[in-house]
Amino acid sequence: MTNKHDLIQPDRGQTAIAIHLVDKQGLDEWLKGLSGPQRAALSAQKFTGGGFEHAIVPDGEGWFAVGGVADAASLSSWCLAKLADVLPEGTYKLASGEPGPAILGWMTAQYRFERYKQKKSTKGPRVLLTPQPGAIDAAAAQARATTMVRDMVNVPTADMGPDQIEGQAQTIAARFGATMSVTRGDALISGYPMIHAVGRAADRANQPRLTELLWGRDGAPRIAIVGKGITFDTGGLDIKPSAGGRLMKKDMGGAAHALGLAALIMRSHLPVQLHLLLPVAENAISGNAFRPGDVLTSRKGLTVEIGNTDAEGRLVLGDALTKAGEGKPALIIDFATLTGAARVALGPDLPAMFANDEALAAELVACGTQVDDPVWRLPLWDAYNEMFKSDIADLSNSGEGGYAGSITAALFLQRFVPEGTPWAHFDTFAWRPSAKPGRPKGGDALGMRAAFAMLEARYGR
Repeated sequence: MTNKHDLIQPDRGQTAIAIHLVDKQGLDEWLKGLSGPQRAALSAQKFTGGGFEHAIVPDGEGWFAVGGVADAASLSSWCLAKLADVLPEGTYKLASGEPGPAILGWMTAQYRFERYKQKKSTKGPRVLLTPQPGAIDAAAAQARATTMVRDMVNVPTADMGPDQIEGQAQTIAARFGATMSVTRGDALISGYPMIHAVGRAADRANQPRLTELLWGRDGAPRIAIVGKGITFDTGGLDIKPSAGGRLMKKDMGGAAHALGLAALIMRSHLPVQLHLLLPVAENAISGNAFRPGDVLTSRKGLTVEIGNTDAEGRLVLGDALTKAGEGKPALIIDFATLTGAARVALGPDLPAMFANDEALAAELVACGTQVDDPVWRLPLWDAYNEMFKSDIADLSNSGEGGYAGSITAALFLQRFVPEGTPWAHFDTFAWRPSAKPGRPKGGDALGMRAAFAMLEARYGR
């Protein structure tokens, strides 16, 4: 794909096609400055100033573009995204004002996943000029992180197994000078037994592992980022129906989000000590798959009775969260494509966010709104802990009754977070079932930029 920096360039007076942004409130006044033929062209294209509407207007021997926005005085990340997708190849600039946050959407709108297509798009890049050159690097970094998440989630499991996720982590570690360690296969049994149990049925090429990256200076606040990396979820012996398995290539979306966030932290030189943990496994089926009724002893020492082998993500996260807590972090954030219940409650656009700290929760919600990456807080309702009771173990991995599935999953994870450690959990979809401007159908980062904005606000650059 085109380098993100090539899509947004400083405005140094280059020749460019003008883009006029108009909202419904200002449309009539703006039309007064146009000629009759220009107004007729807009009318023929049924342009009313509505959000994401667009039109091409003749102007002498050339033309200019016009885009409808909700509020021309307050641009969002996505208000130029439709134009970036539909306009012809070329160089553009706003007729007035600055694009501000819209430079992100301009870049992400030009994402294409064509790895497996013989016939690829021949449409060239649409370049936007900006009088804000200082904003380009940060926006391009977020666009690159978003692209990485999209690519990782879109790639099928055959080409995005545990080895490939480890390889992606190795690339990022090398780029930013992080220290990387990997515990894999039977070496997990003594230290990370739940990660091992979930992934032991996969073939040797896809053996489970915990990949860790450590970056930053000693003495800085320690931030632990954890990402669920189930490269494919069959459901285990409690096998999913065919419809349920269709998108399970994306069950490593939490690991992709965690890697993207880690890259943003390191690229921005946030004054923190970063500990990235990726518990990665394929929940496969074979003769040695873990079974309903098995009892696992976690790294923390809690015993877990397996009520459902399809509730495996919380198991690998439990061991990883325990390891994260041993470093005494100032903050733990985890990402996981954890429950269908979160999607039933909030739909595909909103990640469910849980937090054990009121200030942290408020900051995440506010920062998500500010950067157009909204999250929605759900409660850690303590009374539902009784749903995990087991007759033979400390707890079960599946709640009784089928109620409040995303809440009970978050409560399970909370058991493995050290008491008093601020923690946020994102139950994210990592997928868009339909396209929106700047956000094509397929894998996507949901909640990652909200978390990064919160970390930037807390720790600065």
